[in-house]
Amino acid sequence: MFERLGRFVVGKAWWVIAGWVLAAVAIIATTPSLSDITSADQESFLPHSYESVQATELGMKAFPQQATATATIVVKRADGKPLTPADEARVGQFAQALKARKIPATSGYQTGPPAVAPDKSVQVVSVGLDATNPNDPALLDSVRALRSAIGPDLAGSGLTAGVAGDVASFVDNEDTFNKAFAVVGVATIILIIGLILIIFRSPIAALLPVVVVSVVLTITTGLVAAAGKAFDLNVSQDLQTILLIVLFGIGTDYILFLLFRYRERLRAGDDKRTAMVVSVQRVGEVITSAAGAVIVAFLVLLLASLGFFGSLGPALAIAVAVMLITSLTLIPAVVSLLGRYVFWPSKAWQRTPKATLSRRLGAAVGRRPALVAAASGALLVALAAGVLSYKADYDFSAGFPQDTESAKAAKDLQRGFAAGALAPTEVYLTTGNGTPLTEQQVTDFAAAAAKAPGVGRVQPPERSSDPSVARVNLLLNENPVSNEAITLVRDDLRAAVHEAAPPGTKALVGGTTAIFADINSANNRDLSVILPVAAGLIALILALLLRSLVAPIYLVIAVLLNFAATLGATVYLFQGLQDKPGVTFQLPIILYLFVVAIGTDYNILMIARLREEAREGNEPRQAAAIGVEHAGPTVAAAGLILAGTFGVLMLAPISFLQQMGFAVAIGIVLSAFVMSMFFVPALTALIGHKAWWPGHGDERRVSGPQAPPEPVRVAEV
Repeated sequence: MFERLGRFVVGKAWWVIAGWVLAAVAIIATTPSLSDITSADQESFLPHSYESVQATELGMKAFPQQATATATIVVKRADGKPLTPADEARVGQFAQALKARKIPATSGYQTGPPAVAPDKSVQVVSVGLDATNPNDPALLDSVRALRSAIGPDLAGSGLTAGVAGDVASFVDNEDTFNKAFAVVGVATIILIIGLILIIFRSPIAALLPVVVVSVVLTITTGLVAAAGKAFDLNVSQDLQTILLIVLFGIGTDYILFLLFRYRERLRAGDDKRTAMVVSVQRVGEVITSAAGAVIVAFLVLLLASLGFFGSLGPALAIAVAVMLITSLTLIPAVVSLLGRYVFWPSKAWQRTPKATLSRRLGAAVGRRPALVAAASGALLVALAAGVLSYKADYDFSAGFPQDTESAKAAKDLQRGFAAGALAPTEVYLTTGNGTPLTEQQVTDFAAAAAKAPGVGRVQPPERSSDPSVARVNLLLNENPVSNEAITLVRDDLRAAVHEAAPPGTKALVGGTTAIFADINSANNRDLSVILPVAAGLIALILALLLRSLVAPIYLVIAVLLNFAATLGATVYLFQGLQDKPGVTFQLPIILYLFVVAIGTDYNILMIARLREEAREGNEPRQAAAIGVEHAGPTVAAAGLILAGTFGVLMLAPISFLQQMGFAVAIGIVLSAFVMSMFFVPALTALIGHKAWWPGHGDERRVSGPQAPPEPVRVAEV
């Protein structure tokens, strides 16, 4: 099949390119923008079955006047002394002066005795921020306007103030984010071009992935937007960045797979058209199987309970499918026309390397497969042991620079109040049937809730316009986004609050900490479902590719072990050496996307090459040696580029980007250089012919009963 496809694409190269141009123009012109299906609605992040979502929905109905977000102005004396009664009165005047300015999208300006810290160190002014969604740019402008007004309104009072809260933090770190992604974007392009220049010594080969992936990204975003419109899918604002990373990752890999094999065939003496036909024939099945495994892995995200991942899966699957079609049609057509000029001006492609590193590594694997398998396996197991110490970290603010106004104001607030002052745990008491709550019920419940585990302070109860609902805000003693607070809410506080509800009523626990507690539960549930299902489906694809039931088993085990080793290595670095409270809670899913899914490509490329060498009459150990010699450079180059692409994220001054960059980079390095180059070939050599049972895919292919063996191909660099 792939030979016929190769002949068609090469024979009709100009027609294929013209078809691509027409299709690209049509898709770009007729499909909607990705922003049309982008949603900032966090209600869909968790299913309705989770208590925090039910609490949020009840709060929005019972307190419709409630602001979308809050800016907390933290006021203190400039000399650091406790606030006096005159200072407190001055803060009240300050709040009214701010209110009189009628800053757009603000309301409330609440202050008073409950807003004064017990030690009189600070007093707060709570300002409601009203907009259609929490990410509305109007909120950012409101915070900037508040900050501009603070100086003049407090001039000569001896008081200073800073604005804290999520929106204020976003304002402070917006430039940090933009600069970080700008640096990462530029570094990624430079890295890809630079490494491919080193490998092929050709600017044409170096620019090819960048140009092609840029075109594919434009087409893909249109198709994803069209699918979103058709199936009513909402996607996260992060999708554009994730699509870019995924397409550059797999696109560069697939292009390298083809270029390495194309160069090999040119060295063997094939003309430019025949070389590409053979390359598509030999590598097409590998690329298709690898893309199929990645698509399946992404579609498994539909099983996730977290809404973000459910919509992310189909979008990424579309991206990989487009890149697969590109790799089997557009790339072969363009390269077959360029011929040897794709490697211009270098002449190195003409020379057969004599004694390469890959040849020596292959020989080592073939000579001592047991030792290589044991050593590489032991390394993966040792790293995987770090998973036992894994802790999820939900505190994004701690990963940003701590010298900003919002960070300093937050520290002042936490010193004066309970640690949870910036993110109260919202508890809603309701009869559930419309029957009004009595004052006694509300008062008794608030008093009982104050005694719940981990509660540092209870704010006065608030009655809704709906007489059957009241809200009590609890300030926790712990940082509200810490593991301790999340565990507290999930395991102890919720149960205590539920028990404290008077007869005939029920309590729902919401707020930031409760949401993260439910995300923690959903994340654990999703991983326990997604990983086994994905492993099973990837094993099925491998079984179809290899016509074997044995090889897929140890290949999937190797992938899962690599996943654990990657997470463990990240834990060792950030929780161990850097003494962080944990690693970002999103990391396991990120590793699933970029290490399990994309890292499987290298396994498929290597195992397919091992089978190819076995089919040419080589015994298992010899096949492993030649397979590593020939496929090793391709795997190494692709892995190095992809790992480097993610590694540049470590340049960002943001902790969770650094963690993501390190984790994915080390995961790809382990996939390419430990698992695919040593562990899998060594295991395959040890297991021998049984690895291909029952299909016997390693049996030598012959064109007739007396066909002579094919000549051994030249070594690769």
